[in-house]
Amino acid sequence: MELISCLPEDIARECLVRVSYQEFPAVATVSKGWQTEIQTPEFRRVRRSTGHAQKILVTVQSKFDSEKSKTGLLAKATANPVYNLNVLETETGIWSELPMGPELCEGLPLFCQIAGVGYDLVVMGGWDPDSWKASNSVFIYSFLSAKWRRGADMPGGPRTFFSCASDHERMVYVAGGHDEEKNALKSAFAYDVVDDMWIPLPDMARERDECKVVFCAKDNGSGTIKVVGGYRTEMQGRFERSAEEFGVATWRWGPVEEEFLDDATCPGTCVDGCDLERKMYMCKGDDVVALDGETWQVVAKVPREIRNVACVGAWVDALLLIGSSGFGEPYMSFVLDLKSGVWSKLENPENFTGHVQSGCLLEI
Repeated sequence: MELISCLPEDIARECLVRVSYQEFPAVATVSKGWQTEIQTPEFRRVRRSTGHAQKILVTVQSKFDSEKSKTGLLAKATANPVYNLNVLETETGIWSELPMGPELCEGLPLFCQIAGVGYDLVVMGGWDPDSWKASNSVFIYSFLSAKWRRGADMPGGPRTFFSCASDHERMVYVAGGHDEEKNALKSAFAYDVVDDMWIPLPDMARERDECKVVFCAKDNGSGTIKVVGGYRTEMQGRFERSAEEFGVATWRWGPVEEEFLDDATCPGTCVDGCDLERKMYMCKGDDVVALDGETWQVVAKVPREIRNVACVGAWVDALLLIGSSGFGEPYMSFVLDLKSGVWSKLENPENFTGHVQSGCLLEI
């Protein structure tokens, strides 16, 4: 069956490649041929190679209620936030809200973690917004169908303040955090989103509560998982400077890098640099720094309007930063052109200025 009547197949594919990701659910209902086409790895590859893939940042963000702000109830709303998933299109600056599944209609679990894998968004763990009980649940949203599905629960019982990162193709890697007794964890797992299966990794050398996991792709198609910082049970909030690296191809951990970070600080803003020159970026005080070889170098100043950086996303030649000027203040978005060193402020509509807990970048 022809993809588009009276058009050669290659021309028809060129048309489909140019469709916005927001139209994918509609495209999938037109015909089985169209549905099959947009689901293939080759379709994703062509979208990326021809520059038609769209970069979006998905945020776990609290609702901002303008009426509560006017009536003085904003402080209460800030103390008891309801979190949704919002999407920022990095090229257009357009914000939108993702539909929530039946099990998430009352809001996302507090402190849940998210990761983008292919056309899917994976939501893991967190605290039940009503009982505040830690959960090991997994929910997956498909940008192809605009539908939610349940994934296999995280193994090892509920864990909180873990970190995760994906290879953007099919795997999510989870490490660290603490159990229900607040014992920091060494354990790590890989989640195969396609097969809905959890795979245990060897334990890390150290317990790492509130660490940051970063996936670094390699030219050979493999990659490494870098677990940065965190702290052991007895340290209770006193972060380490060390890091550990897991080789996906070798399936083992390398030696602990004791002085990976310049300072003992929360590594929450660490992100993969998505290029060959810089391995990683992070915010350090008022500076944006990049890992150049084994040295962290200042590449820019954080915009003056921002004092609390909540989320960082990186792609080739650009860095996206979201933060606020202080507690309870609206959140703002800026994009840094890494070539010119110039920041551009994006407009955050009022409904998208609530507290940002975390975020992840997807290329669709």
